[in-house]
Formats: sequence, C-alpha cells, structure tokens
Amino acid sequence: MRTFVFSLLLSAAFSPIMSAAGTPYLAEPTLCPTRPEIAFVSGGDIWVAPSKGGEAHLLVSHPADESRPLYSPDGNKLAFISTRTGGGDIYILTLASGELKRLTFDDGMEQLDAWSRDGKWIYFSTGSHDVGRKNDLYRVSAEGGTPMPVSADRFTNEFQAAPAPDGITLAFAARGNGDQQWWRNGHSHLDESEIWLAHATKDGSPASYEKLIDLNGRNAWPMWMPDGKQLYFMSDRGGAQNIWNMPVGGKAPKQVTKFTGGRVLWPSIGYDGKAIVFERDFKIWQLDTKNGEAYPLPITLVGSAAGPGITHLPITTFTDLALSPDTRKIALIAHGEVFASSAKDGGEAHRVTFTPGAESQVSWAPDSTRIVYLSPRDTVNHIFLYDFATNKETQLTRDALPDVDPRFSPDGKSIAFVRDRKEVRIFDVDSSRSA
Repeated sequence: MRTFVFSLLLSAAFSPIMSAAGTPYLAEPTLCPTRPEIAFVSGGDIWVAPSKGGEAHLLVSHPADESRPLYSPDGNKLAFISTRTGGGDIYILTLASGELKRLTFDDGMEQLDAWSRDGKWIYFSTGSHDVGRKNDLYRVSAEGGTPMPVSADRFTNEFQAAPAPDGITLAFAARGNGDQQWWRNGHSHLDESEIWLAHATKDGSPASYEKLIDLNGRNAWPMWMPDGKQLYFMSDRGGAQNIWNMPVGGKAPKQVTKFTGGRVLWPSIGYDGKAIVFERDFKIWQLDTKNGEAYPLPITLVGSAAGPGITHLPITTFTDLALSPDTRKIALIAHGEVFASSAKDGGEAHRVTFTPGAESQVSWAPDSTRIVYLSPRDTVNHIFLYDFATNKETQLTRDALPDVDPRFSPDGKSIAFVRDRKEVRIFDVDSSRSA
C-alpha cells in the first residue's frame, strides 16, 4: 500500500515579527563560539546581532518558518529547523559558502536539540515514532544519513537532549508536556518534568539511566559546562521560571537568576560556558555564569524579512479522496477545502477552494480535467464545478433545497444528483439546466 503525503498550501496572512506591544519579538537565541555574535529568531526568520547587542541583520529569510538556530562547535555552520518542506525538518547552513543541506526527511516535526562537541552529530527529538506522539531522542550525522535512536523509552516523553563534553553522557528532559507547552506562563502539574542522564556505550546506545532532577516543577533545557561537572537548566521549582545550576554528583540545585515572574525560554549556553542567552519578555537576555548577572541585550532589527508567501503544511487527515479516471490525479477534502495532487507520489497539492464553508463529496469527470463538489456557501449545499484547464469555478445549482451526491455521466455531459434527499435530478452541463 502506498502512503501519500500532501503539502497543503496556505497564504501567510501575517508575519509574527511584532509582539502585541508593537515591538519586535526576539526568540530562541544561540551564541557563536568563534565570533562575538548571537543568532536568534524573529518573524520566522533567523537574524544575527553582536553578542553585546546592537544592529541585527538577516541571515536566513524565507516565507516558511525558520527556528531554533544552533552554531556548530567550530562556528562554521548553523543548524536550524525549517517548515519549507512540510512539518519541520533540520537544515545545516555552511556560513562561508551559503550552502544549505537538508538533514532530516520525516513527515513529523523534528525539534533540534544540540550539536555534539566534536561537531559530528546532530541531536534532536521527535514524536513521529512513539505511542501518543511522545518524543524520543535521536542523533544523525552532520554529513547526513539515517537518524539513529539514542533513547526511545516507550510511552515516555523524552526531549531537549544535551550531549556532555565527554561524548558519552547525555542529559535530557523527560515526562510531562513541557516540550509542547513551553510557552505557558505559570505553573501546571502537566508541565512538570525531570532531568535525566543517559550514560552511553561506545556505539552511542544508552547503557544506564540516572535521574538528576526530580519531578518538582517544570525542569527543562539542560546545558553543560565545558568541564562536564555542572549543569544549568530552566526551572520553576522555586515559583517563577529561572535559570538554575546543579553540580553533577548529588548536590542540591541552586537558583541563579532571581526573576519573580515572566517566562525564561530557550536558554542556550556558549561552548566556553561563560554565558547563557535566553528569551524573556520578547527580548534576548544574557546571563554571566561567573557572577550570575542577567541583563537584556539592546538589539535593533535592520533589514526586511521575507514577505507573505506560501506556507507548506502537511495534510495528515482528509476526507472524500477521489482518484481521477486516468489514475494520474487525486482530489480530496482537507480542512473543509478542496485540493488536488499527483496520484503517483503525493507532494505539493493545488488548493482549489478558499471559502469559509466546508466543501464535501468531490467527484471527477470522465475526462479527468474537471471535478464537482458540494459547498454550503449560501446556507445549504449546492453543486460547484471546477475546470482545471481554465482554473475556473462555476456554481451549477442554486435552489433553496440542498443537493447531495453529484456524479458525472459516462460521457461527462450530465451530472446526476439528489435534491433534498427525495428527488434524483440530472444537470445538463452544456445547457446549464437541470431536470
């Protein structure tokens, strides 16, 4: 059985570059290890600014959404997530040449977590292969290849992998739904998560697990110091969301920042361990790990983001799937709209309708160039015809009573349908009359 994956085309109505207050929304920062700069996300694009603040300029701009930029340890490459090919895949940009390489090819959303310290591996989490969409941890070669599971405990949510500098130990968050509801401001038991260590064998598979942080609040985004003896992480175990620190070895965690409210999101530590950058109050903040001081960076966006374009979304549920008589095309209903795509391998789908009503009961003409379907645009269902040769839609019926089950005659000249579930009627396509 062939499985089809369709890309649903939607026109972007707006870009989320501005917050409600009319100021830029800066998010998901990361520190460059070789240059004094920060990469971050605003408006679905990736920007670069000096590490102490200043003017930010576009690095990656596309009508799709780009997110979670992470520099390689040598600073030569940038990994990030993009929805340009569907639900969200990982890409690697070579900064010197501009070469862009797609690293993952899954239908579901991958969450980019980290580079290995030697730059050979990319760690990510995805819920595509576990029960109930719970995340498992994977790694894939930075040169490309087949992703391999690192920790895939059935029925357990595992996310935000952080490989230790020694290349053997892996820290990660587990349990709760904090990976999905990271945006929540305030505490909920549903968000509570633990932080675990996985001690791996030489081939990368976990040999043993050790719980480091218990289920006492939302504990997320573990980050290693270069010596591998300390972990920073975000937690609301003290009330508000703050950055915490814990020596690996049984000592109690210690709160570092002193925020009394708000959110601390997407923290990322520099490879040298001197600073942590994170998102708070729609701004980029920096924490000096030596003195514990945290402060917002003054960043100004300079440049023009990608304008409204076409966003690709995967169609995972649909109804009224109809194969054309020539077996080359498929028409279907998704999200209440009519789409058509190749019957061979799916791919990008052409959107036929753009209406507030829910279309249904799509059917092909014998010549495979036209379709008919129902649409309740004026209270009740009426029959509409779409001609792919002219890209034109025509409303065929307009009676006050509803119509259902439109079907073409073998010669394609007539359409039979049922009116008010009581009468069988025939519509003559050439004369535009029904009987």
